[in-house]
Order: sequence, then structure tokens, then C-alpha cells
Amino acid sequence: MSETPTGASAGTTTAEPTGRGRMARAVTGGGVVVVALAAVFLILRFVDAQRAHDLRAWQTRHGIVADSRFAAIDEWRAGKAAVLTELAENASLQIYLTELRLAAGDPSRATAAAAQRDYLANLLAATAARAGFDGRLTGPEVRANVRRVGTGGLAILDAAGAVVAATPAMPPIEGHLAAEAARAATTPRLIDIHAGADGRPAIGFAAPIFAIQAAPTAAHRVGMAVGLLPLSDDFFARLRQPGMTAETAETYLVRRAGAVIEYLTPLLDGSAPLARRLAADTEDLAAAFALESPGGFALRRDYRDREVLVTGRAFADAPWTLVHKIDRAEALAESDARGRRLLVYLFLALGVAGGGALALWRHGASRRASAAATRHATLADRFERQRRLLRLVTDSQPDPIFILDADGRYRFANAAAAREAGVAAEDMIGKTPASILGPAAARRHDAPRDRAQAGEPVRTGPTEIAGAADGARWIVATHYIPLAELAGPAPGVLVVERDISAEIIERERRERSLAHTVRALVTLVDRRDPFAADHSARVARIARAIALEMDLDPVLADTAERAGSLMNIGKIMVPTELLTKDGRLTDDEIRRVRDGLQASADLLEGIEFDGPVVQTLRQLQEHVDGGGHPDGLAGSDILVTARIVAVANAFVALVSPRAWRPGVTVDAALDDLLSQAGRAYDRSVVAALISYLDNHGGRAALNLRQPA
Repeated sequence: MSETPTGASAGTTTAEPTGRGRMARAVTGGGVVVVALAAVFLILRFVDAQRAHDLRAWQTRHGIVADSRFAAIDEWRAGKAAVLTELAENASLQIYLTELRLAAGDPSRATAAAAQRDYLANLLAATAARAGFDGRLTGPEVRANVRRVGTGGLAILDAAGAVVAATPAMPPIEGHLAAEAARAATTPRLIDIHAGADGRPAIGFAAPIFAIQAAPTAAHRVGMAVGLLPLSDDFFARLRQPGMTAETAETYLVRRAGAVIEYLTPLLDGSAPLARRLAADTEDLAAAFALESPGGFALRRDYRDREVLVTGRAFADAPWTLVHKIDRAEALAESDARGRRLLVYLFLALGVAGGGALALWRHGASRRASAAATRHATLADRFERQRRLLRLVTDSQPDPIFILDADGRYRFANAAAAREAGVAAEDMIGKTPASILGPAAARRHDAPRDRAQAGEPVRTGPTEIAGAADGARWIVATHYIPLAELAGPAPGVLVVERDISAEIIERERRERSLAHTVRALVTLVDRRDPFAADHSARVARIARAIALEMDLDPVLADTAERAGSLMNIGKIMVPTELLTKDGRLTDDEIRRVRDGLQASADLLEGIEFDGPVVQTLRQLQEHVDGGGHPDGLAGSDILVTARIVAVANAFVALVSPRAWRPGVTVDAALDDLLSQAGRAYDRSVVAALISYLDNHGGRAALNLRQPA
């Protein structure tokens, strides 16, 4: 709302229709653009919805293929593992290995040793041929002392891990193979995919053999059945989905190995099994997604850095994850082409519709321009009336009121603001507060105006303004109100300054009067009890220090300090001879002193304090465990100010000498408070007192003298 001279409209009567026409055309053109953009947005949303539908279809298709290949691989693994379990549960084998264990590993001491060894050899050979554990020997076939190593087979180990029987092509049970087999101490175990003796990937299985009719524990294990076989096309073919015609569709196995992902099976780019490894934190890696979210479906990038649709399945009994993926370009080729065609058709339709709308608009442009001119004149008149009303209302207010725009310049100022600035209100429009009030005086508006400009109402003050003409104090509270919704496209901030000098001066007078009254009462109490002289003042100082250490707000800190100062005024109700008695007090005398503390609250009832001073005094003798007086309050039901003053009072009482005892050391007083923390005193308050004394100079600040 900017200030404009009243007569300005008269001089622009001829030019206004042209300006209004341009505005109307701009608004209409903007409306057409908005409609066009909305149509484009809806078209793109429709295309995206179609693509999302195709993605859901691919997700279903991927899930079916992944589940099928997962079942095929898991069935193969379970079948091979079952062969080892069957061997381990062979009763004849269990009896033989049990006898061998009893014979300390000497085969010659076993019953019918030769026959049993032949039986084992035939059993292993038949099982290996039937179950596919029939590897081959590698190395030159020459009559020389050259060791040939097998690639697969079956072997039986005794309890010590020595080979009892094995098929001819079974590699030696040593190194990695022996370590993996030994881990199958009580349950069958997979020997994971690894490079075999001939460099080809191999896999193994191990199953513990227990004594006949014995519990399956390590103590009853008499041997081990171990099987090893190279992975062949029989295994890899299970990863290929029958009938799958997509060129880039691929299923493979991966596993996590520390910070890398190992590809265990052949890949579409010709990589051999175990030949490719990628960092697990490779950005958007498809295999990493499958490992982290088995069963999920997403768009990621594969090992060739191509965008693919990917899903995965995790095996429960093997450290593998099955990954099934297809290139996005192939999967969504038809969807993308359909989307492009749809966009072309829809944009053509939009162009035709836009052309028709433009023709209709031009046809009715003159009629709309005439109507717009009439409406504009009506609105201008209404605006002028509203401006005069605003001026009339704000000029009748005694408080300065003005509006600052987004650039911090005056857009409006009432008469009071003009008097404060010492210039006419019209002369302030378009200028900054710094140029009107001076840089120093205007600086106080900068930060609050910025916060209000961001949409947050701000109240500052009381702020004392220097330089009043009559030398009197001038104190103001200022409100900064954002006008984002009311001020149109150029948001501003409404600033209202209220003179609160009389209120602040009166409050300060009342506070001084109250402070004088407090000092007079405390002095009266101190004269009646010379041993407790200055006690209340020290309690007040320590209570305030604890409150500040606990980061309480200023009102609570003032409350704690004032309650500490006033806590002993009830002693005027206690006989002087009782206050100065030499020796310990009786229970009845203690009760009378305690009643004197409660009398402090009664005497102050009805006096207005900024904080809960009277309630604090009433709760001084409450304990955090609920065992105090007078109401048995506990924990957080006790005001934090009462908990603070209770600790401060106890501390000052302990370190101060009394008629019947000398004061204790500060450390002894703190030990006493700590011993009662959680029962009589709040632990957090005691901790705050210790922190203040030891970490923030409290001992020196309070001049705590130690007893001699």
C-alpha cells in the first residue's frame, strides 16, 4: 500500500485505458500460458502413469522369473546337501567310524577292517556317480612322480580330520577346504563357491557324522562327510529361464565380501564366474540394491553401467543373492515409443485448442477492454476511499505506525511516525529508515524486519530510545507483523511502536520498593539471630547461581533469588532464645523453627511477585522422595525453584558456624548433600551447585572460608 498524491489520478485519465488494456492482455495471455502449462503437466503425468503401469507389469514378470530361478538353484543346492546328509546318517559308516575312534584311529584294529574299507570305497564311488560328485584329475598323464590333483568327489574323515576313504578325483582336504569342513562341527555346512584346483568355480558340502544312536553334539562326532564338485552347465543352466527371449535379460548370483560384491556366475558380457568384483558402494549398483533389498524392484545400473530393471532374492542357507535384471531400454522400448507418440498427438491437440482459444479471445477483446476499463475505474475509486480510511484511522492513533516493503523502504507512515521522524509522512515514502532516522537509530529495525519478512511475527522490547527532546526516558515495545497475504505481490512488514515508558518506570519503582522492603525484613531477622546473619543473602546468591547454571529463564532465576532472601522472615515468630540456643534443638524446638519457615510464606501471601515466590517458600521443606513437609510432594511435583533454594539453604547452613557447632568444609558439605541426593535433594540441583563451585569460580565469588 504505497502513498500516492490524491490528485495523481486526474492527470492520467487519458492514459489509463491503454494501461488497463495492456494489463488485461497480459493477464489473459498469462492465463493462456498457465492453462497450456497445466495441460502439458497433465499430459506428462498421463505419460508417466502409463510408464508406471508398464513398470508394474515388469515387476510382476521379474518376480515370477526370479522366484522360478531361485527355486531351481535352491533345489539343486538342497539336493547336493542331502547327499552328504544321507552319507553321514549311514549306519554302517557310523559304526565303522565309531570303532575307528575307539581304536585311536588305527584301521587295523577295527572289525573286518578290509571289508569295511572296500564297502566305504564302493559306497563313495556309487554315491559320487549317482549324485554328480565325480570330478576329474588335473595334471599330465605321464608315468612320472608328478602329483595330479582332483577337482571333485566324496571323502570320509575320521574324528581327527584324517581321510578314511575318498573317491579318486577328490582333492586333498587341506587349507581352505579343511578349514571350511571343520566348521561343520555339529550341523551340515555349505563350502561356498570358490576357485577349484583347475581354476574353475567349485562348491562343497560337509556333514558331521555322529556315533550310532548318539546325540548330535561335538562330543559324539566321530567323523565328517565332505563332498566337492566343480560348477558346471548343469548348475548355470538353472539360471536361464526357459522361453525367455529378451536379449538383455540375465540372472546371476552375487555375494557380499567385505566392501565388495563378487559375481559368482557367468555374466552376459562374457565375464567368467568369480572374475568380476565391484565396490558395494558403487552408486546405483543393481547388485547392491538386490543385496540390501531382496524382493524389491527398482531402476538401477548394472555392472556394465547400463540402466536396468532389477529384482533380487536372498538364499536362507547360502550367502548368495539371486539377481534378475533386464536393460531398461529393451524393457520399456515399446512404452517409450507409445509415450512419444502420445505426446505428439496431445501437443498437436493442445496447439489446435490454443489457436481456437486465441481466436475467440481476439474476437471479444474490445468488449472485454471496455468492461475492464469500467471495472478499473471503480476499483481505483474504492482503493482511494480505502487509502483515506486507513490514513484517518492510523492518524488518530498515538503510536507510530508504518509499513516497510521488501527492500526496507517506507510504503506508508501515519502522523505519529512522521512526528517521530520529524518529516512529513509524504516525504518518508520510498526512503529507508536509515535516511530518515539515521543509521544508528534505524539499525534496531533491521533484524526484526528480516524475520517478519520471512513470515514470522516479531515483538521486541522494552527498548529505551536515546535522545528524547525533553530529556525524559522513552521506552517502546515494537511489533513487526508480516503482510505477505494482505499486501499483494510486494509483501511488506507492518511496524507498530507502543510507548511503554510509564509502565516500565512504574514497574521499576515497584521493584525498588519491594527490594527495599525485603532488605528491611532480612535485616530485622539477622539482628534477632546473629549466628545466621547474612544467611539469607548467601542463600539468595547461591540459589540464583544454581538457577543460572541450570539455564533456567530469568523469571525463575529471580524467583529463586527472592525466595532465598525471604525464606527466614518467618523467624520473627520464633523466640530469640531459641534462635541463639547453645546446643542441639529438641524435636519440639525443631518443629517451632520449621513452623517459622512456613510462616514466611504466610506473611508474604497476597504480595505480587513476578514469579512463584510464595509457592517456593511453602515447598522448601519438601523432599524429592516424598518424605518432606508439609504436603509430602515428590519429584517434579515440587517447584524447581523450591528444590534449588532447599539445596542452597542446606549448603549455606552446613558451611556456616552456629551457636551449637562450627561450620564444615565446602567439600564436607557437598559430600553431605550428595549422600542425601535422590532422597531429600534433587540430584540435578546438587550437580549444578558442584559445577558452579568447581568449574565457574563459585568458591571465590561467594568467599567461602574454610573452618580452621
